[in-house]
Amino acid sequence: MSLIQYRKHQIDPLREILNDEFFSPFFPLVGRSLVRNASQWFPALDVLEEKESYTIKADLPGIKKEDVRVSFENGLLTIEGERKEETEQKDKNYHRLERTYGHFVRSFNLGTGVDASKIQANYKDGVLEIVVAKSEKAKPKAIDIQVG
Repeated sequence: MSLIQYRKHQIDPLREILNDEFFSPFFPLVGRSLVRNASQWFPALDVLEEKESYTIKADLPGIKKEDVRVSFENGLLTIEGERKEETEQKDKNYHRLERTYGHFVRSFNLGTGVDASKIQANYKDGVLEIVVAKSEKAKPKAIDIQVG
């Protein structure tokens, strides 16, 4: 199994300087290209490999089950969804906004070593758990060594 590369957003001092209002008229494209898209985020994941299966857990707090889609095609397991922004803002004064909203996609190349008919997904308390059974040919087998 291989994961498609994921880079967690980190605070970068250079990014903060280039995004400053003073520099943006001089470097409009540079500053914008370094800004993380506020409408895109990536849920945290745990991936566990066991003898019989792979287990993937995704933290999706505040997301309804209807807003999450799990698909498997040509060996690629994809988790896709959207966290919708709260729109009600009457008489609210925000001092800090750190939660991110928008569409997300996470993909895993499981190859042909899994049994697609035995993929199970469970969603409880904001955690999506997907269990993907390995196919018989992908399970490790012990081979006896003959002394001769």
